[in-house]
Amino acid sequence: MPMNQAQSLSAGADTAPQALAVADMPDGELIELVLTQLDDDQAQEIVSIPLEGKSSIADYMVIASGRSTRQVASMAQKLAEKVKQAGFGPARIEGLPAADWVLIDAGDVVVHLFRPEVRSFYNLERMWAFDGADAASGNA
Repeated sequence: MPMNQAQSLSAGADTAPQALAVADMPDGELIELVLTQLDDDQAQEIVSIPLEGKSSIADYMVIASGRSTRQVASMAQKLAEKVKQAGFGPARIEGLPAADWVLIDAGDVVVHLFRPEVRSFYNLERMWAFDGADAASGNA
């Protein structure tokens, strides 16, 4: 794992190994980790939207649903922990107390986790996919 390799290169400073690890990560590894973790946690209606050329906020936006606020909160916490363990640094989480809509900012990938009713109300896929052909969709 790149984090361990980076840690062995630098014994001492806590921030340097993380910076090295993130720089050494191949493109696409973070999005794959996110999609795999959401699938493992039985997220529903997982949609990945490439944002390159559309927005500077991230390279990908992932939208998924959980069956309840408890599942949404659990998925968000597990995903943030997996992202950190993989060496991508700490992910920021917003909306966890209510867990109707939780946003996880993992840097190049922004994840929105919803309860189904809230997701259909905001309909982010429609807003960001533009023509629908740009969104890659898969069901968990």
